[in-house]
Amino acid sequence: MKLTRLIPEETGFDIDGVVADTMASFIGIAKKDYGIHNIVKEQITSYWLEECLPIPDEIIGKIIEKILNDPFGTGLEPISGAVDALTEISKAAPLTFVTARPLKAPIEKWIHTTLHKVPSSRIRVIATGEHSAKVSVLQENGIMNFVEDHLATCVQIHEAGMNAIVYDQPWNRKDTHDLPRTGSWKELLSKMELS
Repeated sequence: MKLTRLIPEETGFDIDGVVADTMASFIGIAKKDYGIHNIVKEQITSYWLEECLPIPDEIIGKIIEKILNDPFGTGLEPISGAVDALTEISKAAPLTFVTARPLKAPIEKWIHTTLHKVPSSRIRVIATGEHSAKVSVLQENGIMNFVEDHLATCVQIHEAGMNAIVYDQPWNRKDTHDLPRTGSWKELLSKMELS
């Protein structure tokens, strides 16, 4: 399915894997803190890292905990094009981010700092603590289009009657589906009705 026109007021965004290059941060911590140098992003073929990486579960857990608690200290960077696109979109409508992270404060501060050209009043971050809670949050907030990298969440959103846009990542390519997919913020921006 092709990506169609998106109304900014009705569009929301996941953070990890969509705005934040969380897996690059994961790989960086694995190298720096644990001496694991043989991991590349293309190896991450499952959203659940324990299923696809030759790293002990305990170490995976520790790295994820660091990323959740300290996005600045872990060197979390935005995905290419995200800052410019979101800054442009924010001129047409306030931005809504819905994340499954359990802790809101660290990632909210990261979003505000990363999108420093966007007034704070035009940024809303909602942390659900779990993927399955996103559907009801989107419905409650009038979000009809949601950009997400977790394929199972995209399917839930689609089944609830909203539009899920899969942000292309190695971990969401193996399952077949007919949901619209985008590979870049440039493409997403081109589909936004900004005028």
